[in-house]
Amino acid sequence: MEFLSKNNPNFPKLFKSIKADNGSEFASLSEALQGLSDIYFAHPYSSWERGTNEKHNGILRRFIPKGKSLNDYSNDQINQFTHWMNHLPRKILNYQTPTEAILTHFNQIQMT
Repeated sequence: MEFLSKNNPNFPKLFKSIKADNGSEFASLSEALQGLSDIYFAHPYSSWERGTNEKHNGILRRFIPKGKSLNDYSNDQINQFTHWMNHLPRKILNYQTPTEAILTHFNQIQMT
């Protein structure tokens, strides 16, 4: 999905804001996306601020139990997990899959 690249001129329309936790993997997020989207960081130990993310973590735990290292899984396995998650219909998306929802949104932006 090349259109998700920050180099896409429609990136700010696709992602008006991004919410992250305070993990080290997000340390340079503000710098990497400077001026493209508003970036918000959740407060430590405040999982309720990222409810959708916590829901997705629960879905992911079907495949990767808590405490299990990602190093125990091949890239192919992780790709299978993410493909399944991205093609799972969600009530919050009016029963579209995340893939369908982002493609629909992107196509609407392209038309404007």
